[in-house]
Amino acid sequence: MKLLRVGTAGSERPALLDAEGVLRDLSGVVPDIDGALLADDAALGRVRAAGESGELPVLDADGLRVGPPLARIGKIVCIGLNYHDHARETGAEPPAEPVIFFKAADTVVGPDDTVLVPRGSVKTDWEVELAVVIGRTARYLESHEEALACVAGYAVAHDVSEREFQIERGGTWDKGKNCETFNPLGPWLVTADEVFDPQDLSLKLWVNGELKQDGTTAEQIFPVAEVVRYVSQFMTLYPGDVINTGTPAGVALGQPEPKPYLRAGDVVELEIGGLGRQRQEFKPA
Repeated sequence: MKLLRVGTAGSERPALLDAEGVLRDLSGVVPDIDGALLADDAALGRVRAAGESGELPVLDADGLRVGPPLARIGKIVCIGLNYHDHARETGAEPPAEPVIFFKAADTVVGPDDTVLVPRGSVKTDWEVELAVVIGRTARYLESHEEALACVAGYAVAHDVSEREFQIERGGTWDKGKNCETFNPLGPWLVTADEVFDPQDLSLKLWVNGELKQDGTTAEQIFPVAEVVRYVSQFMTLYPGDVINTGTPAGVALGQPEPKPYLRAGDVVELEIGGLGRQRQEFKPA
């Protein structure tokens, strides 16, 4: 299923994109798309049955805002330097274990919402990423099979980053990762049954129409199953948590000087095969 949430910010309603690409209203079936829904097999079954019935009300998509596909996100766990080609372009050694940092849930905005360039920023960067959405409580998982069984679905994430704040201003990466609007998510939450192999997904990103990133999840150093298993050794993952699994080569940080960092007025578009497409205009904070 392709689940999404539409409407003005803070007042989104649950929706479903059916097999024919028709947008349908789910608000009469479930109150929202969140961790509680993803953990409830019976409720998901009702959603699936309603979608297959063809009887859900049709929504007019024209001019309708698409919000983040998941409400009440618990935490966003991010994996750094998780692509072989990205490590090479930044001159970093591939990590022996996954690099973990966090983004606050309040950085999440819709896939086509405005992204704000922070005040004083000169190194705002782009990163297309595969987001993994957790659907079952995961703690001390022992196998990749257990890990994948905890995945409810996948989405497109844009891990916007400010590299000066991240690298040059002391401390951890968090200052460069948690600026407002720095995690556009969606358009859809695609349920795991529709993603045959999470290690065979194409990722692309354009800046002002120029292709900057053109990668594949096959380049991940730590694949999705290992990331979920590994993270569960250090923290409990709950339904409605999100893991951003890293970005392929092609970010501004990895380019020759002068590096083409983002400025107000730039337009970024990104997509992952089968998971949808985003478009953001960058404006000053």
